[in-house]
Amino acid sequence: MFVTHLSLADFRSYSLVELPLSTGVTVFTGANGQGKTNLVEAVEYLATLGSHRVASETPLIRAGAQRALVRARVQAGCDDDRSLLLEVELIAGKANKASLNRAPLRRSRDLLGALRVVLFSPEDLDFVKGEPSDRRRFIDELILSRWPRLAGVRADYDRVLRQRSTLLKSLSGRGSRAVSADVAATLDVWDSQLAGFGAEIVAARLATLLDLQPLLAAAYADIAPTNNLATADYKSSTELSADLSVAELSTVLTERMLQRRGEEVARGQCLVGPHRDDIVLGLGELPAKGYASHGESWSFALALRLAAFALLRSDGIEPVLILDDVFAELDETRRDRLAGLVRVAEQVLITAAVAADVPPSLSGQHFAVSAGSVEPAVVT
Repeated sequence: MFVTHLSLADFRSYSLVELPLSTGVTVFTGANGQGKTNLVEAVEYLATLGSHRVASETPLIRAGAQRALVRARVQAGCDDDRSLLLEVELIAGKANKASLNRAPLRRSRDLLGALRVVLFSPEDLDFVKGEPSDRRRFIDELILSRWPRLAGVRADYDRVLRQRSTLLKSLSGRGSRAVSADVAATLDVWDSQLAGFGAEIVAARLATLLDLQPLLAAAYADIAPTNNLATADYKSSTELSADLSVAELSTVLTERMLQRRGEEVARGQCLVGPHRDDIVLGLGELPAKGYASHGESWSFALALRLAAFALLRSDGIEPVLILDDVFAELDETRRDRLAGLVRVAEQVLITAAVAADVPPSLSGQHFAVSAGSVEPAVVT
């Protein structure tokens, strides 16, 4: 799939943009702060309803405006001319509105799956050097790209987690014996729901990591000038196995919550569930975090994204590849190797401060970005 036209109104630094796009490589060049990333961020937002740069949507609305509009025409494939019109209206202080082919959607998340992207950015280094939440974000973005329906499961999990956390916080400091029968019954209900939704998330993560592992090892070998094996293993807050069914995972999580209830009540926190889990990244015999060099960490982060891209393609999905200011961070060897690996995508969107940062093998259409204007450019 690929984007054939992008329209923005009051999104980030742009009051209005109408941008035709094509298959193959498109490069946006311009000095820092001119709006290059804002363009690819808009494509990312339509695909994921989120941004790799900010956690809230307020910064996505142009300063002084009350709402922003992001719209794109998406074609199914190079050999499939079917198309969809995706649109999201971001409204300050209110729920966003989404539509598909001009028809309003009941929930914004119903737009997920209409466009898939894999985005590389300097922030990806956090997958290796950052906190467990960064690695959970990576795997959860990937499972939602594979199975968009899990967005509803994730929303339900987060809702129950907030409610259960509120109850535990109100009980904080008490021992489990101080919990009344009514409160215990309420916790049993929350436990069952949290375990049910959590089991679906964990099952999807485990299955995806199992599929991802050989692709990760191959991608790292292709990118890095070393022979270390890159690995990714799931580290759960409880003992779990990839061969357990969703029902069995739910039972294990429920039992573990009951076992740790006293500790959870005392601390006022939910201590069991996928929100507490991590992915341990390994390089050879050592964990990548704390041991990998800067170059190795960059190679690992790139390998994770390349493996995600390969996995989606093996699922029959052709995602748009976005490389946001990545080449400036790489040495010449890694630049050339990455360029050789991404050329197979139907559409590649690249941002760079200068055209010279992009390997010559990634030739295509070029746009110059400056102070909110996007104009075709000729690169010699």
